[in-house]
Amino acid sequence: MDLSLLLWLPAASVLVGALLPGRTARAAAVTGSLVTLGLSIALLADFKTGHKGLQFLTNKTWISELGIHYKLGVDGLNIFFILLATLLFAATFVWSALQEWERERTFYLWLGIAETAVLGALLAQDLALFVAFFDLMLIPFYFLAGQWGGPGRVPAVTKLVIYTLVGSLLMLAAAVATAVLTANALNAHITFELTNAAHTGLADNVLGKGSQEWIFLCFAAAFLVKMPLFPLHGWMPDGYRAMPMPVLAVFSGVLSKVAAYGFLRIVLPLFPAATVHFQDLMLLIALASILYGSAMAFTTTNARLVLGYSSVAQLGFIVLGIFALRNEGAQGAILQSVNHGLVVAPAFFIVALLAARAGGSEDLRDMGGLAFRAPVLATLFLIVALATLAMPGSSNFVGEFLILLGVFRAKLVISIVAFTGVALASVYTLRLFIRAMHNRPGPAIESREMSFSDGLVLAPLVAVILFLAVYPQFILKRTESSAAALHGTEITVIR
Repeated sequence: MDLSLLLWLPAASVLVGALLPGRTARAAAVTGSLVTLGLSIALLADFKTGHKGLQFLTNKTWISELGIHYKLGVDGLNIFFILLATLLFAATFVWSALQEWERERTFYLWLGIAETAVLGALLAQDLALFVAFFDLMLIPFYFLAGQWGGPGRVPAVTKLVIYTLVGSLLMLAAAVATAVLTANALNAHITFELTNAAHTGLADNVLGKGSQEWIFLCFAAAFLVKMPLFPLHGWMPDGYRAMPMPVLAVFSGVLSKVAAYGFLRIVLPLFPAATVHFQDLMLLIALASILYGSAMAFTTTNARLVLGYSSVAQLGFIVLGIFALRNEGAQGAILQSVNHGLVVAPAFFIVALLAARAGGSEDLRDMGGLAFRAPVLATLFLIVALATLAMPGSSNFVGEFLILLGVFRAKLVISIVAFTGVALASVYTLRLFIRAMHNRPGPAIESREMSFSDGLVLAPLVAVILFLAVYPQFILKRTESSAAALHGTEITVIR
């Protein structure tokens, strides 16, 4: 399969829609996103399980003087991140098509560019190309939030841009330094190719320990801001309040996973000495995020922020798995990244449905009383809630189990404290469900079942959640060799 088609189709489809007359922008955007999802499914079907190295490789010289290549590839580290991105963007396009938007052509244009930027970062196998797409992701979301967001969107977007721009500039400096210092140390031509960088001796400390450490910190800052994790989450509360709900669902479900993928694709293979040196620091940041996010999710009454702070906690678990530096932890982090995206996107959609039945309020105190009046909605919400709290029998449980197993074998004390995050997740998730569905109805509650068009968005996502609950090995089998390669050993998957 030509990965360029998968990469550029979302942007091309919305561009065509923007140029055609009438209401074709909506149809072109939805069609393009669904075809892109179909291509990613075909990509997965052709993916060779257990194959070491990149598949479906595209490698062309882009800027020869700088050693920058247009290099795309797929392996066990990114195949499911790609599938998650195309699935959630397709759901977001369908969800958006059910609503009316001012300047809808421009809205869909920015959303399509956002999907291409995300896929570019996930497919890129050249460090400069990754940085370019990683920075490009910010631009469409800046306009989507700034033009179609809610009250307070201007200061919220300003704060988002400042935080992420600083992180992006640090990452750009780190990427250039990596290529230049490596070329100088080896007396070779400069290159940004990730596979070349990994194989030319970075793992054998071609870069000095001091150089690896400051470069590591620059990359870590950029990724931790994008997730976000405590204490670099300052943009999150205002940003989450301001974004349109469909945009927020894909932002929370997908963009934070690109940052987690960056740790796996770039930081661990290229800077092994610095990774080991800063392991304790990263584990403590992850642990603080779990505890802080859980506590804040339990205390706030804004349904958006309950999901926002719970995401901080869940991403803390993902970083915990990555920096356990164990095969189990890496596989658990990949699985949990997919799981979190699959549960947080429908959760935001459900919050939008609940707010529409509560007079537009997203405050939990204004909701309630829908469990018996909207049983289908309540059932789907319950499935999402149980997956979010990692109920045994869910794929989320398997992901958290592997993460905690890896941390337990690496850092016993940190794993014991992290177990409290599992208990806290049940508290804030059940609080969200019970308050929204079983409490006394709020003053403006309108009791009605979800519509068929709502089900077109929500039901497929819940179906995928149920499938992975029954068969999490679907992901584990296809990621085991890549996860093992991160640490140079083989891994036995729970079967």
